[in-house]
Amino acid sequence: MPLTEICTPTRRPTALWAAAAMAVLALVSACGGGGEGPGAIVGPPSTDPVAAPGCAVEEQKQQLRDAFAERYLWSEWSPRPALSAAATVEGYLEALRYAGGDPVPGEGVGVVWPRDRWTGYQPTESFNRLYGDGESLGYGVAVAGQEVLGQPERPLYVRYVEPASPAGLAGVRRGDRVLALNGRSTQDVIAADDFSALTAKTVGEALEMRLRRASGLEETITLKSAVYTLRPVDGQAVIPRPSGRNVGYLYVHQMIDQGVAPMIDAFSAFRSAGITDLVLDLRYNGGGLVSVGRDLASLIAGAPAQGKPYAQLVYNRQQAGSDTTYAFGPSGAALALKRVYVLAGRRTCSASEQVVNGLRGVGVDVTLIGEATCGKPVGWNPRNQCGNTYSIVNFESVNALGRGRYFDGFAPSCAVAENWQQPTGSASDALMAAALTHIETGRCPAVAEQRAKPLSAAERGRYRGEPVTAPAMLP
Repeated sequence: MPLTEICTPTRRPTALWAAAAMAVLALVSACGGGGEGPGAIVGPPSTDPVAAPGCAVEEQKQQLRDAFAERYLWSEWSPRPALSAAATVEGYLEALRYAGGDPVPGEGVGVVWPRDRWTGYQPTESFNRLYGDGESLGYGVAVAGQEVLGQPERPLYVRYVEPASPAGLAGVRRGDRVLALNGRSTQDVIAADDFSALTAKTVGEALEMRLRRASGLEETITLKSAVYTLRPVDGQAVIPRPSGRNVGYLYVHQMIDQGVAPMIDAFSAFRSAGITDLVLDLRYNGGGLVSVGRDLASLIAGAPAQGKPYAQLVYNRQQAGSDTTYAFGPSGAALALKRVYVLAGRRTCSASEQVVNGLRGVGVDVTLIGEATCGKPVGWNPRNQCGNTYSIVNFESVNALGRGRYFDGFAPSCAVAENWQQPTGSASDALMAAALTHIETGRCPAVAEQRAKPLSAAERGRYRGEPVTAPAMLP
């Protein structure tokens, strides 16, 4: 089934990601909101008659115009530029993008659609590497760049490292302070909002990093870009509490097929340990496959939710026959929890937000700790065209209660800013500590000095998935 996008001109349920046997959230940074991952996708790319013909520039532009007219979620409001409106395919794609501002049918006076910040493309080779092989090309290091934009005097820290990546193998760690990238000071990098040094296009490119370690030692290392295997589930633990409760912790970084087996193994271990509470860490999860998010939610909700709608994917009026429902499925490892804690933030996007919405739709109490999520209740069916895979928003997603359209993201129950100098999931991790406090007391901790500030409108525009041409470990 081809991927679909959000666009409902009539009062119909909002569907986060298109439903098919295989579903994928829009590509992060290609669609995730300043993160390093996917967005919301449904299935492998399609190669239909519209996408297959010639690859001359004018032909590609015509194919895109046809795809937008037929499948774009906002096709009734989007522009119809002449083929001469842009000289390049990339420029024409931008000209086709919906600018927002039209009333949302059935939502009342003053409620308008936002602009499309998610439609984009990437080389098909990169798309297949991620969703087929569970691999990525690059250095494997991500920094906390979004949090310091416009503040070049602030320190820049490593926030995540892929374990099997060049950075991981070289010993780069979360909490390392970045002093320079390729000889350019981080003050200059932040002031220019230019983190491009962290992105590689080919194998063998070099990245020189000047780091200050937790010990205070300064060190310069050189990384060579490579293709490496991702670790979509990168941490689990059972944490005994003084009250006698056993708390399970699970860190899910990407919603890709390679993460399903380790998720099942983790929940089997949680069942054996008799956990009473679960902390699900999605703070850097930019999305991925709808089907994988559904499998994760099914492990949490268990038998009471089985067969109920997890996500209803709603297409535009022309494609209404493509509307699909993903249902909660069975699993012998499921916990049937009535409450779950989710560690979240501005990089929690697309398929990971769909987990939150899907669980709430069947009555699971989801307590968010951290910052507001990125706000992407839409997705697409990827399309191959002339060596690129296009992610054109096709559908919106709603839960079993018909609730969606969370374009402002999900607000945290406990607003807590992150401390990148502490390991994720540790007792000293500010988000994890807040979750454990809430589990024991039912209240947020008194961390006013750490309280996360709301994002400005300008920041939200940046953090919510400005399209890029290739996936990368972005700030």
